[in-house]
Amino acid sequence: MKVSICAVGRLRSGPEAALIDDYTTRFDRTGRALGLGPLTVSEIEDRKGGGMAAEAQLLERAIPKGAVLVTMDERGQILSSPDFAEKLAGWRDAGRSDLTFVIGGADGIDPSLRARADFSVSLGKMVWPHMLARVMLSEQLYRAASILAGSPYHRA
Repeated sequence: MKVSICAVGRLRSGPEAALIDDYTTRFDRTGRALGLGPLTVSEIEDRKGGGMAAEAQLLERAIPKGAVLVTMDERGQILSSPDFAEKLAGWRDAGRSDLTFVIGGADGIDPSLRARADFSVSLGKMVWPHMLARVMLSEQLYRAASILAGSPYHRA
């Protein structure tokens, strides 16, 4: 199952980009034998300033047809890492070929795109900067693959 992160905004080179690259590489290496991956990151940018609705249209174009759509949203479900791993395994085992996580812009995700989501995840009750949300999501994807592989990375 291919996994993608579609996010609003461009990530500049720096520590966040290095962490995302590291966790993406780890996920790809661990997930390959599990039928997970590759993990890709797509960035969109609303240069015309159309707000959430314009961002939603750009995000829609980046989401593969038929993908499981998961929004990263403060109103979403808070999952433990093992529960997150089970969710990934469930979609994979159901034969889904694509899984896309969407991270919105500064104002969040347009309600029309949120309504279309198959699932919504929250990283907790605190709101995180979008660049850190990408890092945290990529780490949790690697952690999920590690849990499914029986690796000692996750110590519960």
